[in-house]
Amino acid sequence: MSSELFIDVSPSEIVIALIEDKRLVELTREKSGTKFAVGDIYLGKVKKIMPGLNATFVNVGYEKDAFLHYLDMGPQFATLNKFVHLAKSRKGKSITTSRMHSEPDINKHGKITNLLRSGQSILVQVAKEPISTKGPRLTSELSIAGRYMVLVPFSDKVSVSQKIKTFEERNRLKKLIQSIKPRNYGVILRTAAESKMVAELDQELKRLVNKWESVLPKLKKVHPPGLVLGELSRTSALLRDVYNPSFGNIYVNDYSVYEEVNEYIAGIAPEKKKNVKFYDKKAPMFDVYGIDKQIKALFGKTVTFKSGAYLIIEHTEAFHVIDVNSGNRAKAGNNQETNALEVNLAACEEIARQLRLRDMGGIIVIDFIDMHETENRQKVYSKMREVMAVDRTKHHILPLSKFCLMQITRQRVRPEQHIDTSEVCPACKGTGKVTPTILFTDEIASRVDYIFSDLSHKKIIIQVHPFIEAYLKKGFNSILRKWRWKYLKKIEVVGLESIALLEARYFDGNMEEIIF
Repeated sequence: MSSELFIDVSPSEIVIALIEDKRLVELTREKSGTKFAVGDIYLGKVKKIMPGLNATFVNVGYEKDAFLHYLDMGPQFATLNKFVHLAKSRKGKSITTSRMHSEPDINKHGKITNLLRSGQSILVQVAKEPISTKGPRLTSELSIAGRYMVLVPFSDKVSVSQKIKTFEERNRLKKLIQSIKPRNYGVILRTAAESKMVAELDQELKRLVNKWESVLPKLKKVHPPGLVLGELSRTSALLRDVYNPSFGNIYVNDYSVYEEVNEYIAGIAPEKKKNVKFYDKKAPMFDVYGIDKQIKALFGKTVTFKSGAYLIIEHTEAFHVIDVNSGNRAKAGNNQETNALEVNLAACEEIARQLRLRDMGGIIVIDFIDMHETENRQKVYSKMREVMAVDRTKHHILPLSKFCLMQITRQRVRPEQHIDTSEVCPACKGTGKVTPTILFTDEIASRVDYIFSDLSHKKIIIQVHPFIEAYLKKGFNSILRKWRWKYLKKIEVVGLESIALLEARYFDGNMEEIIF
């Protein structure tokens, strides 16, 4: 399987698209300056303790207080609390984690009122990003993720990913880490650690320990609520989680992000550094590589997938519903049961793709086409387990019921990816009537005059349909050439298939859109 990553950077957001075998499988949008991402560690302040819920609300600087349940505080909470107190109170050299004396584990059936009080400073990590009307979900069982392992301060346990199947390899990795890890640190070995040598693992372990130890001096300066240790950028975090030797090219259209990715790849796979490409063409990257077209096709209510078969995807507050339909698909000579099985097996692949793409979490109910044979229902269940095996998000799949309903629970840690693929007609603005097409170029000319004369811009880029682009550039003495001579300014016209025939979008020299 060949994988490619496309990173599209604009002034307002970063969009990351993961392509596998030319098909879009993951899409991440991150607004510039986004805070409270999963993995961020904050020094918060306890606001309100809820004895009935055995939980508390913590102020971490978000507009709504974050939620911390007693069960998410972790067995080493007493040691963590002692660590925060020592770091804040010591005047001279800070104590290191490996030299600390660990406190006894807290009672897992205890009460939160015995551990916390209002106004207390507490070190917490974002476990779930703010979703809908809810603030972030927190944990005090801190962890720092790397490519091969996850470091857990104040723990001494070493565990190995269950996806590493061979007993010999699991045992080798466990003994290796136990021999090199410092005291008071636990380690969870990830699947990527399989077959890695001690030098690589030791290098990453030291890097993660140093990253954690950098928290100590920050704690003295930070006043709650405040960020103590930020997770990697969404780009580097995605690379850390998905990168493997078969990974192909990584395209980036912003030079600073390109350098960041280059540096990260050089650290984990120097031989693959040449695969990081800086995209510097004028045409938008997602349009050139057909990603915008895939987004439009995949994020609607109806998604076609094979020979006329399609899915209908509905989202509610409580759960998601996916209905599988055969459409006009039918094979001569095949009975209804065989056709239903073929459509359902093909639907499994598209559903697994949609769950990753939209980052759908919570309860997902799938209504497959009815099959009467138990053996066929088992085949669909096995197929779904197989195609979901590549999904990094925790999930659980239940077998089909006799009504061919399947239930999947999938962990939700950030808001679901939602893109509205329906568009208001740019020509009629939803009225159903359009201005005469012969006047469209006059309208563009009027906007160009306004941008240069009234807004005093030095350069504009006009995005139009390719037909309009060809018309504006037609001939030696083209309309575009006349505009350039008139204003003696830089004017570029770019044709995009994703733009409607009578639509035009205007951007300044920094690629910020000019809204009228």
